[in-house]
Amino acid sequence: MPDPTILSLLDHVDGLPTSRPSLFLDLEGIKLGRYGSISIISLYVLARDAGSPGTVYLVDVHRLGQTAFLTPNSRLTSLKTILESRAIPKVIFDVRNDSDALFAHYRISVAGIVDLQLMELASRRGSRDFVAGLAKCIGNDVAVSAAAKAEWQRTKDTGSRLFDPNKGGRYEVFNERPLRLQIQRYCAQDVVLLPALHGVYEAKLHVAGQEFWQGMVEDATVARVKSSQSAGYDPHSREKARGPWDARSIQKAREEYIDDDPDDWYQDSARDCDGWEEDMIRNGSPFKCLLRIAPWIPR
Repeated sequence: MPDPTILSLLDHVDGLPTSRPSLFLDLEGIKLGRYGSISIISLYVLARDAGSPGTVYLVDVHRLGQTAFLTPNSRLTSLKTILESRAIPKVIFDVRNDSDALFAHYRISVAGIVDLQLMELASRRGSRDFVAGLAKCIGNDVAVSAAAKAEWQRTKDTGSRLFDPNKGGRYEVFNERPLRLQIQRYCAQDVVLLPALHGVYEAKLHVAGQEFWQGMVEDATVARVKSSQSAGYDPHSREKARGPWDARSIQKAREEYIDDDPDDWYQDSARDCDGWEEDMIRNGSPFKCLLRIAPWIPR
């Protein structure tokens, strides 16, 4: 019998608007990539009602395996079809190792990806030689209170002490069942802050004269996915810290860009992103989200 929480997730995603992202995700595992494994997929799905908090789903890939991706709902939507759909935008921070793991282990070729790491790099002032990490972006760009950031940091530190070998932890903690509450919170907290980051960077990329970056980010994201599926991809290469653009490629893109007025879709999108950031400040604490976890939490 199909897992009810997987079906709930699929039904939740079905019918969500696709003109702007409603789905934010992250993967955890042991040495995440082609040489490791996927343990958990964390998905944050925005509520249909903009005034309500979204829902966090933690999908137990370690236990469910292929079933997590291939189980269909009544509309024949599966997690695989969602991840591979170009029509459904999915926001993630640095798609490369997640894409590598999904393709290597489950033959899933992700599409419709919005890569926040590249959006931050494109919207940044100053040097774009190196990409930033998620913790730095949250610390610098998410407009929440100091108390909320301190709570986020405590949750992150508690989780990392459990799984990081350099802090006395072990990655196998992601495969323990029942999943520890500290790991549940660790998996949930980052994805619920991704909409706020997306709103900040999206607004910056729609400033007059900066729209050419949208195409740059899209092209670089597609290139990241393609590279992650190649035979020579190294999930742990130090070269991954470098940005994909040099001064010449940026200047060329800027010169080729036709500086028309943004159309209504882009204007609406920028306004919507600003609203999401306010909603996250008001309603989006990681500890206010409904946590629906497949399948190890008893109901």
